[in-house]
Amino acid sequence: MATLYLSLGTNLGNRQNNLDSALTLIAGRVGTVVSASDRIETEPWGFESRNSFMNMAVKVETELSPIEALHATQAIERELGRSEKTVNGQYRDRLIDIDLLMYLSGADAVPVSLNTAELTLPHPLMRQRGFVMKPLLQIAPEFVNP
Repeated sequence: MATLYLSLGTNLGNRQNNLDSALTLIAGRVGTVVSASDRIETEPWGFESRNSFMNMAVKVETELSPIEALHATQAIERELGRSEKTVNGQYRDRLIDIDLLMYLSGADAVPVSLNTAELTLPHPLMRQRGFVMKPLLQIAPEFVNP
């Protein structure tokens, strides 16, 4: 069993419903949602939009590997209507965004470091993003980026 921290964000449509739907699918396909932060309203980061974001963080106990969790969350994004991810560093409005922040392995909760073309863990930009860190620290105050 592993612990996975995720960041969820949405700035299109019914944002509350988008997050609720994502949480339901995460619980059904990724693992047990152990805790969830408050939802916070934030301005877009890395691009301009008139649509503000609603963000939150969740802690999930999972049996999936990091790559399996990535594939599962990407499938959830597609199912909820996200048609494309960031391309060439160009961010866009989105119905849902689910980012893997950190993956802790085993009973000792050892942080996994991974750097592949498909996935980097811990998330390389999370410390630069207040919309990630504020909710993450709410559910993981002992959190330390290795």
